Amino acid sequence: MELLTQAIRNSFPEWKSTDYMEAHEITVIVKFFTPDSNWTWYATEFDGDDTLFGLVRGLETELGYFRLSELAAIRGPLGLPIERDLYFGAHTLADVRRNAL
Repeated sequence: MELLTQAIRNSFPEWKSTDYMEAHEITVIVKFFTPDSNWTWYATEFDGDDTLFGLVRGLETELGYFRLSELAAIRGPLGLPIERDLYFGAHTLADVRRNAL
């Protein structure tokens, strides 16, 4: 599975443009998850190269940077790769934080 299609890449806002926005104003563009564990990444920004920013739910829930190349290399406990949620709709960062979508 292609983690970021060109259409998805084009839908991200300009890098660092959401720095001073409130969570209810920031759109989560794409959701990645491990099908065989409980890790989930919600990307809100993309630098156009390899770095994404967003909310990560794993051992902790935190905002931070993560790399597309690292996501592509990760395998879960059963050896399954990271997937992009094809059915993830339009949600704000506040929605994701509140509802664990």
